[in-house]
Amino acid sequence: MTKRMLATLSVLLVLAACGSGQRTWYNPFGWFGGSQETESLVQDVGTPQDPRPLVDQVLSLSVEPFDGGAIIQATGLPQTQGFWAAELIAEPVVDGRASFRFVVVPPVEPMRVSTQPSREITVATTLTNRDLEGISEIIVTGARNARSSRR
Repeated sequence: MTKRMLATLSVLLVLAACGSGQRTWYNPFGWFGGSQETESLVQDVGTPQDPRPLVDQVLSLSVEPFDGGAIIQATGLPQTQGFWAAELIAEPVVDGRASFRFVVVPPVEPMRVSTQPSREITVATTLTNRDLEGISEIIVTGARNARSSRR
């Protein structure tokens, strides 16, 4: 009976210790927290190689760890329905900040506005563990706002 109780106590102590390092750099589940709205740092000018405009608003941003790195998922809200071919375009990393432009292709003909859920667009990209080295903040920028998530 004492062996069984000792084994149970050992397992409980190990499990309790797992939760104590949640906000450390070596725990992948504590890498990035929830997102918060920040100032838009990128101008909506497009580049000659990519003339797509920025999505009107970035509604949410999440960074989820996986075995080889992290998945960056953002939800945007364009002005009307019909926007398509959304993508997160990586900008150069500056001062530990990885920035992404949330771009979309506008509709070919004028579309109606309709409800917010019918206009929402979700897009994702990945970063490898090597890409994440030295990154402490991820920023996704839209035309009117940006969202960021920090380690």
